[in-house]
Amino acid sequence: MKRIRYQQLSRQWLATTPARSATPSQVSRLSRPAPTALHCQRRCQSSTSITPDEVFSEAEVHDSPEESTNIHEVRSKPLLPSPHPDRALRSAKLAALHARLSLSSKIPRQVLARALVDPSADAHPKFNNANLAFVGASLLQYHTSEWLVTRYPRLPMSILFAAMKGYAGDPALHRIARAWGVEAAAAPGEEVDPGYLQFSHNNPTVKMHKWGYARAESKELNKYKWRRGMSSRIVLDDPFGNLVDEPEDIPQETDGLEVSDARNKKDLVVQNVDKNAHANFVRAVVGAIYLHCGSETAKTFIKSHVLSRQLDLSNLFNFSLPQRELTRLCARENFDPPVARLLSETGRLSRTPVYVVGIYSGYDKLGEAAGPSLDAAKSAAAINALKSWYLYSPGEVGLPSDTFAEDAAPWKPVYVDIGEIIS
Repeated sequence: MKRIRYQQLSRQWLATTPARSATPSQVSRLSRPAPTALHCQRRCQSSTSITPDEVFSEAEVHDSPEESTNIHEVRSKPLLPSPHPDRALRSAKLAALHARLSLSSKIPRQVLARALVDPSADAHPKFNNANLAFVGASLLQYHTSEWLVTRYPRLPMSILFAAMKGYAGDPALHRIARAWGVEAAAAPGEEVDPGYLQFSHNNPTVKMHKWGYARAESKELNKYKWRRGMSSRIVLDDPFGNLVDEPEDIPQETDGLEVSDARNKKDLVVQNVDKNAHANFVRAVVGAIYLHCGSETAKTFIKSHVLSRQLDLSNLFNFSLPQRELTRLCARENFDPPVARLLSETGRLSRTPVYVVGIYSGYDKLGEAAGPSLDAAKSAAAINALKSWYLYSPGEVGLPSDTFAEDAAPWKPVYVDIGEIIS
């Protein structure tokens, strides 16, 4: 994209603005050719905000030789890493985002502008969204976990981790932020409009987790694919059961065959930074709603924007030995041993036969499935039977957070399952 010379823009602005009159000396300067020095060019992108007064004054200083020293004094002042909070009141893009999210008037625009500043863009804790994102992450993880546990009490712990990540993980929150219409700035800085999300690919960012411990053997676990127990994942790992890794620097390109691998890894790091910045913005918005409007408003916001999304939990299961697991489930629940029965078939002697097999426990049918062979149909029927057991839901039940209000009804205990099958 070609750079736009601000001298030409200033001449057009002076010629078309009747409210500001130009002196004869200024009119004579307008006929001069624009200077071609690189230091006279100023960045003008869609993510910047430059007022006409700033353009006029800077062009006037550059054209007057007696004031050439003042511009160097002005440029010697350090620029702020993020926009000034007062500019949030004059940002139309920020006002549109505030109205699009239907936020309360109790939440100032300055707070929403702060939620758009990632710690990688501005390291000062009073001007980035690190604190708000930490509060929002705790609320998202709490409300998501209690909703899943009470709605699906028989979910295995590994599926619960995957479901929590599907609702409140970085990929899900990244898609929510993009659905809100949040746009990222090309680069963070003082001149950027406060309505843009600002983060830097070159600086390390902050991953918001409520808990987690960076294992000393995390590199060996990733390298050798060592097995981690479920108890270890619950105690040491992050809220989604994943390893908490130390932040890695962006790799530099090397000579030889490693250049393409380094570039691919660099692109992957850039994508992760982008997703993490968008996710932290959503968490910061939830934290801001909690601080300014209360816990009930934050809970309603999470239910409307996060828990209302559709997630097919049946696709998260991956059974290695479904028939043995179903047999152990029936033995634990004192059911009759499961028996597979052929219900119907077609095309046994053709190229594409279809067999329909049902799994019965006594007179009760536990599951049914079709397959190209008897073994495949039997295995699929056992998987359907296990999914129907694990995805049991008592319906709409009361949540523990419903009792936090002052006039809340007494707590009614919900169904608690004995636990998953250890196969």
